[in-house]
Amino acid sequence: MQTAVRPAAVAGMFYPGARETLASAVRTHLAEASSGLPAGVEWPKAVIVPHAGYIYSGPVAAHAYCRLAAGRGTVRRVVLLGPVHRVPVRGLAVPAARAFATPLGSIPLDAAAVARALEFPQVRVSEAAHAVEHSLEVQLPFLQTVLEDFAIVPLAVGDAEAEEVAQVIEALWGGPETIVVVSSDLSHYHPYAVAQTIDRATATAILALDSALDHGQACGAMPINGFALCAHRHRLAPELLDLRNSGDTAGDKSRVVGYAAFAFGKAERGTAEPRAEAAMEPADD
Repeated sequence: MQTAVRPAAVAGMFYPGARETLASAVRTHLAEASSGLPAGVEWPKAVIVPHAGYIYSGPVAAHAYCRLAAGRGTVRRVVLLGPVHRVPVRGLAVPAARAFATPLGSIPLDAAAVARALEFPQVRVSEAAHAVEHSLEVQLPFLQTVLEDFAIVPLAVGDAEAEEVAQVIEALWGGPETIVVVSSDLSHYHPYAVAQTIDRATATAILALDSALDHGQACGAMPINGFALCAHRHRLAPELLDLRNSGDTAGDKSRVVGYAAFAFGKAERGTAEPRAEAAMEPADD
């Protein structure tokens, strides 16, 4: 039997389970990240954001989401891609549900866009792939806070070639009403200084729109690689907004996970030069 609404699976674990506490946490992260953000900045076409517990990656993800706030009232569709962590998938999986719930409310799926994605042989319906997957769910409260009246196309990405992912993104590319959110952490469980070196190199590769990342660089390598092909074809300008790790945000530096936030917008003056200087040095506690 198809589940009409996919319930929140990691509320109370990856982020607060109580509505008001969650709303306050998201607003706090956004307020801190938006400090100094110039007025009138256009919202990007796409972002890459981390997906750990909010205490770890929330401050980093917020740097991307405060940019998306400029699209409030215009953005109506979010193409959301993230890796699978618990259920193996060949290709990409959409859920059987018609909506996703969080403590902040329910978000409908864009049924027409899901149907369009399912026209590709690499896309299948899998309720199991989405049932307890956190990489997509943790993005939803941020989206619910910065946008309004939008629908999602949740794509859990498993074993897929970059071009297979890119085909689906291209089919759903749309115009200013559509944004792409790619969910990924960076390196996992290295000592702090080692992680910094690895993650700086990965950030440089993402800024160069490298479509050959591996899972040692980013757990969401597959969706990032597919999106990188699209970003190159559409001449998007990548920008690194924040680069840190759990040693910066949560204290323990013996075994850390890397996090970064990127925005991809229109290239200025016909170029697509990456911008990264302000974010390449992680902030110390």
